[in-house]
Amino acid sequence: MKKTTSDRLKEYMNMTGLKQVDILEKCKPLCEKYYIRIGKNDLSQYVSGKVQARQNKLSILGMALGVSEAWLMGYDVPMNHSLDLSKFDNIYPVKLKKFPLLGEIACGKPIFANEDRESYILAGSDIHADFCLRAKGDSMVNARILDGDIVFIRKQDMVDNGEIAAVAIGDDVTLKRVVYYPEQNLLILKAENSKYQDMIYAQDQLDQVYILGKAIAFQSDVK
Repeated sequence: MKKTTSDRLKEYMNMTGLKQVDILEKCKPLCEKYYIRIGKNDLSQYVSGKVQARQNKLSILGMALGVSEAWLMGYDVPMNHSLDLSKFDNIYPVKLKKFPLLGEIACGKPIFANEDRESYILAGSDIHADFCLRAKGDSMVNARILDGDIVFIRKQDMVDNGEIAAVAIGDDVTLKRVVYYPEQNLLILKAENSKYQDMIYAQDQLDQVYILGKAIAFQSDVK
């Protein structure tokens, strides 16, 4: 008769002398790495058999305890992996990173970007950004940035001529291509959509314009 995850967890704790709190400590770094939550109540319900752990949480438990997921699920297989999985290079893990989502950025007229540090976006760890904003509007469509896209921003207060940047104008924020004419003390924020006029700032008007950072990547919603 196939055993349950509850049976396996109890068996493991009997063999090792570990308690539930010890298992949670083992899981903690993996939970933080993969953004998966296993709380005290979760583990208690898995051990009691009241709730069956989902596959992603079984994976965390298996890695933390050094046992195979199949064994943890109750199948009659060796407790530990019998294969050296590092020898198989035909598949690789996708590494993710958590980026703070600081609200919306206008792809049209400037809007206020609410700074909500409770929201995060998971994306590839090779994106060297400091935060991200959600695009709103259609002014950057010719740069392939559409309404609802996530735009990743690297903090810097200057960008090269012609680069796309997140720009604060007073309390508002917009995403535009930045064009400088330093000899004329002139700054133009250009849309990537012909129906929008250039936003032109000169002389004293430049005091209200501040570059938050350079747009380095975007991510469209996957339907």
